[in-house]
Amino acid sequence: MKLLENSAVLDGFTIDECMHSGGMAHIYRVSYAQGGHDPGFAMAMKVPRMASGDGAENIVSFEVECHILQVLTGRYVPRFVAAGDLQRVPYLVMEYVGGRTLQHWLDLPDALASPVIVRLACAMAHAAHALHQQNTVHLDLKPENVLFRDVPLPEGSDAQTSFGDAVLLDFGLSHHAHYPDLLAEQLRKAVGSPGWIAPEQVVGVRGDPRSDIFAIGVMLYQMCTGRLPFGTPNTPAGLRQRLWVDPVPPRKHRPDLPEWLQEVVLRCLEPEAAKRYPSAAHLAFDLSHPEQVHVTERGTNTHATPFRTHFKRWIKAAGMHYQPSPMPAEQIAEVPIVLVAIPYKGATDATLYSLRQAVARSLGSRPGARLACVTVIPSSLSSTTVEARSETHLHRRYLAQLHLWAQPLDHPGHQTSCHVLESGDVAQALLDYAVGNHVSVIVMGAATHGLKTQRFIATVPIKVAMDAPCTVILVKQALPFEQLGADDPDPD
Repeated sequence: MKLLENSAVLDGFTIDECMHSGGMAHIYRVSYAQGGHDPGFAMAMKVPRMASGDGAENIVSFEVECHILQVLTGRYVPRFVAAGDLQRVPYLVMEYVGGRTLQHWLDLPDALASPVIVRLACAMAHAAHALHQQNTVHLDLKPENVLFRDVPLPEGSDAQTSFGDAVLLDFGLSHHAHYPDLLAEQLRKAVGSPGWIAPEQVVGVRGDPRSDIFAIGVMLYQMCTGRLPFGTPNTPAGLRQRLWVDPVPPRKHRPDLPEWLQEVVLRCLEPEAAKRYPSAAHLAFDLSHPEQVHVTERGTNTHATPFRTHFKRWIKAAGMHYQPSPMPAEQIAEVPIVLVAIPYKGATDATLYSLRQAVARSLGSRPGARLACVTVIPSSLSSTTVEARSETHLHRRYLAQLHLWAQPLDHPGHQTSCHVLESGDVAQALLDYAVGNHVSVIVMGAATHGLKTQRFIATVPIKVAMDAPCTVILVKQALPFEQLGADDPDPD
């Protein structure tokens, strides 16, 4: 299809300008023609290329994006406005989001500082998790398809470090669990961008949210080193190498990178999906809490993986049978982040025991589940006691108590971390933590005092239960065998 002219009107939309002309589509700024309803935000129109030399994937991917974009919600995707008839004039009108793509940061002349890399990657992980919760996997995440919203710049701030949420673009190669996979049915070949495609996509498995985690790992590697971990292969054989090959450790290219960050990057890039982060929420958690990242040899190594290891993986990959993935929402529900709130004082043995039992039941036998043990101390505590004048000493003291409490729950299949928060509002601190870290379950003790007044004055557990974005388990304190021997006859 030829370019639309400026000021032309198509189905009530006025073409303002062509912003981008790519290999698969043209993007225009548009507005409603006179008398049209104002949606309250700027709009963009995407029109697929349909020249005689263009491939069938242009039309198929356009159909996929039309179906998927209409059902996605939230601030991490553009809002859908309208779609044109494929038999007449195909187009897709959506919200125009102002901002800069990740490619902008990759094109900067100087290497990105670690804090900027972490903030960018964390924003991408939050966006990917929101997408996966809606049973959608992007499958084409790359720098051009990740945009960061513009934010007002405070006076004197650095424009390169000021950005808002990540917004994911271009869902033409995506997979939605509730819709037929047109790309898999009609093209019957691996589809994706060669530099960022995940190993399981290479062999035709679509719909696994961990494929997006792999793509985020590739972009993390780019931000850290300025290069792609696997290059840009253009043959099936070249693409298949990522089924068994590790990239060169980022710290070999850039020794100033922290070990914990290399640990995160290389975990995202594991050839087997089961060895990556189980969900984008877990990836965002590690990026937000670097002090909690368990650094292994993967994070400290600066040498390339030996040939013998790659050869063994090649043999394993040759005989591996990849299975279709379950629905993304179900898959991430199996690896929850569980928050347990431990009172900073006054907790009885019965309360601590009951909380531990409830947490053990919530984690169950789910490998990959994560436990976050949280204590909230009052902001005024550091100024009211002589012992607590050192904030570091105070936090270390409560962290030690949390580690001691969580020790019986230590399990090879689970990750456990401990956090001390400081706030004047305990309930709000727990709620903010739950929202910011995509917590699936909150476990906390039920109030056992003032039961009559709770109908008038909400306690901390009641406030959390009322406003939490996830499941809340209120635990009544009880000790096992507490009555043992109470009714025994006198042995004398």
